[in-house]
Amino acid sequence: MHRVIDITVPSNRGEQLIAALNQLEGVVGLTWQHGASIKPVGDVVTVHALNRATDDVMRAVATIGGDTPFTVVTAEVASISDPGNQKQIDADVDEAIWEELETGLRHQGRLTANFLLLMALGGVIGAAGAFTEPAIAAVAYVASAIIAPGFEPLAKLPLGIVLRRAEVARAGMLATLTGYAVLAAAAGATWLLLSNFGGVQSSAFLEGDVLKHTIHPSPELLTIALAGAFAGVLIQASYRRSVIAGALVAMRLIEAASVAGIALAMRRLDLAAASGARLAVDAGFVLVAGVIVFGLKQLIVHRRAPLH
Repeated sequence: MHRVIDITVPSNRGEQLIAALNQLEGVVGLTWQHGASIKPVGDVVTVHALNRATDDVMRAVATIGGDTPFTVVTAEVASISDPGNQKQIDADVDEAIWEELETGLRHQGRLTANFLLLMALGGVIGAAGAFTEPAIAAVAYVASAIIAPGFEPLAKLPLGIVLRRAEVARAGMLATLTGYAVLAAAAGATWLLLSNFGGVQSSAFLEGDVLKHTIHPSPELLTIALAGAFAGVLIQASYRRSVIAGALVAMRLIEAASVAGIALAMRRLDLAAASGARLAVDAGFVLVAGVIVFGLKQLIVHRRAPLH
């Protein structure tokens, strides 16, 4: 996806920034409005850039902006038509820049009422599905994995590690622990309601496939989860968020947390510990995949610190 980047810099830096940006091959459009910005006061530079040039633009802003007040706003461009540069445009790459990746994960995995409600609803659906026949249980598992935003806060941890941003890692840790605790609590409450008022028997859970596959995962299931973790991180890093659902379904993060909540409500600490261990394994897959993928992206592609 190509980008439009609005940059505001002090007026005494505008000409210098324009000169630097004009040399970048991937910048296909450049507009300079001297003194046009009111807040912050300064020049406005609008850049139409190919994806591959975005990091170069950010590096130029960081170098020329220095310690002066400046702002950078990025947005997606649906298309760029430039017959003289069309081959270059058509060969553009698919990469998310650090600023957009961090902002996206912050939005999706931020500890808000909406985030917690979605985690809780994922726990309710996952718990209810654990007492049903296999076909319905599979549908509930897929639905809960997509509804509950349990991947994004986990992905913030390796991103914070790679970028050396402790506040990002701390926010991811807090949202992860709180979100999964709420999900497990909602799953346990769902079991209590179903057992007391819906006539649901514990045997449907204790003898079902959901529990078996959670606490006794086969090598095949673990392989699927590991590949899903790498896919989820790569989807985030390559700006392909619309296909993140596939990676979430491949892992058992939400299902394992739901099973742990049900087991705790049943006072089966052994099952709760086993399902918690499975949750830790899948979470560990995300952390390892994140450090590897984000680390390689920083080493090979971006090679810079984010502006914020």
